[in-house]
Amino acid sequence: MSWPDPATRANPLTTRQLELTVAGYRCRLASGGQPFNPDRSPWPPLLLLHGAANDRDAWQQVASGLTAAGCAVLVPDLPGHGLSSGPALPSIEALADWVPTLLDAAGVGQAILVGHSMGSLVALECAAGHPQRASGLALLGTSTPMPVADALIAGAKANPDNTIRMMNEYSLTPKFRLTGGHGYGIWGPGVTLAIMRRSPPGVLAIDLANCNNYQHGLEAAAQVACPALLLVARRDRMTPRRNLPPLEAALRQVLRAEIPECGHAMMSEQPQAVVKRLLEFLPQALRRRLA
Repeated sequence: MSWPDPATRANPLTTRQLELTVAGYRCRLASGGQPFNPDRSPWPPLLLLHGAANDRDAWQQVASGLTAAGCAVLVPDLPGHGLSSGPALPSIEALADWVPTLLDAAGVGQAILVGHSMGSLVALECAAGHPQRASGLALLGTSTPMPVADALIAGAKANPDNTIRMMNEYSLTPKFRLTGGHGYGIWGPGVTLAIMRRSPPGVLAIDLANCNNYQHGLEAAAQVACPALLLVARRDRMTPRRNLPPLEAALRQVLRAEIPECGHAMMSEQPQAVVKRLLEFLPQALRRRLA
């Protein structure tokens, strides 16, 4: 698919903090600290999709690293998350169908779909159902199926803060929980906890149910036509790497990369490693774009 002419793009995005109207609702986005201008990048734009009860700030360090390397990056708050208005959508399929509407509003033809955890399922389903919009697919902290215990979903409804605390603990390695930070007095585990705590009421339970209910990921993977990257944190307890072989076998063109000494929240623990692996994957997505 050819790129839209810059002069005809709908709602061109030129600021660092972005806002679009998507499907009748406000969508808040970030662009990695630089104005969004895909014409200045040799790579297709990267669309970074966050996980359950998260928002665009979960990608902040990764997005900044990618833009510093010359990438054009869009990082949305999914509907009903962060500063995006409207209800949280009730299924992975609904979220996947929302993505092309967002790309249309941003004037983007094809993008590299990058998803973490729940966002990886959204990216996978979108790449399968809307192949003309995906020049590449990067799945971080993924598993399909992605079962969630009934007790966890019930806890998210009855006592979401306790559930958020438990998920935050399981998403990080013990070492990072004790010493985590990237300098300047920032305590990494506190950042991830704060992001999850600001989700609107009920969003966590909806997101966890969406992950649990998405049952045809392997069938979707078999339909993906673009190159794919599986990025695995070696100490991920939420989506452990032992779950990956069926997904890896189902994808047609797949690379697998691992980050050692890292938990599920890899964008917080090892943002530089995530950036490095994504940049190594970009040449494959560029070949797809030019085909």
